[in-house]
Amino acid sequence: MYNPTDLKKGAVIQIDGQPYRVVEYAQKVMGRGGSIVNVRVKNLITGAVIPKTYKGQEKIERAEVSNQTAQFLYSDGTTVFFMNPTSFEQFELPLTDAEDVPKYILEGQEVQLQFFDGKVIAVDLPTSVALTVEYTENVVKGDTTSNVQKDAKMETGITVKVPAFIKTGDVLKIDTRDGSYVERAKE
Repeated sequence: MYNPTDLKKGAVIQIDGQPYRVVEYAQKVMGRGGSIVNVRVKNLITGAVIPKTYKGQEKIERAEVSNQTAQFLYSDGTTVFFMNPTSFEQFELPLTDAEDVPKYILEGQEVQLQFFDGKVIAVDLPTSVALTVEYTENVVKGDTTSNVQKDAKMETGITVKVPAFIKTGDVLKIDTRDGSYVERAKE
């Protein structure tokens, strides 16, 4: 159990049977009345952010959220499938809850799954991934003087805006938060 003053940013609590992560924390100390803690919490299942206020000595229940490494198996267009590489236990998530996984993760690569009450609730993607350029137009001579961007189709099927000097076969670092080009991957 947490006291209201324990609810620092990042703490995971349970409200009405749902896991929430504290994203903002503010404490007001009243003269004789103790303190009031105002937090904004994000539902780890739905993504909804709500404000909550706690007073004095209220007790807040901790949410038992755990992480587990899993291998991305495949996506069938409606569901994304994962497997624990040691126990071979399989997990699935609706594509709507894991739509970025097939965009950035190749089949067979590992990701972190987040569990609550024994069920998968989210996928933690790495901040950036290395993907190979499957196809991009060749640069036109003389077009390299300015910051020209062109489309590059990556091996997972997504299209990324890249600088003109990028060629088919280059391995690029792609930011999974917004799908942008970061740099050429180091060999």
